[in-house]
Amino acid sequence: MTIMTETEFKDHIEEIIIQIEDAIEELDNGIDYESSDGMLTIILVNKSQIIINRQTAALQLWLAAKSGGYHFDYLDESDKNGWYDDRSGELFFDTLNRCLTEQSGSKIALDLE
Repeated sequence: MTIMTETEFKDHIEEIIIQIEDAIEELDNGIDYESSDGMLTIILVNKSQIIINRQTAALQLWLAAKSGGYHFDYLDESDKNGWYDDRSGELFFDTLNRCLTEQSGSKIALDLE
């Protein structure tokens, strides 16, 4: 896990939220979102929600879905840069797309890096 400053952390999370918002807009499939101060609420067509937010004290990115809560730590090691689930090791964007698909009942794959 990489130690980053609080400012770097907040900037990093803001970039992720913007990426997700842009990807949702590109889909144009009825998914909506609301964002405010480091928190993004994704509203699916069936009105269920997935919430992504930053946990500054822990320097973690959190995702809440019907299937559970996920906590991601940033790893910056040569070929393994990214946010990884602190339990399963799954990458954040993989977890997000999996949760979107499971929760919506149809295949959703946001184009994220």
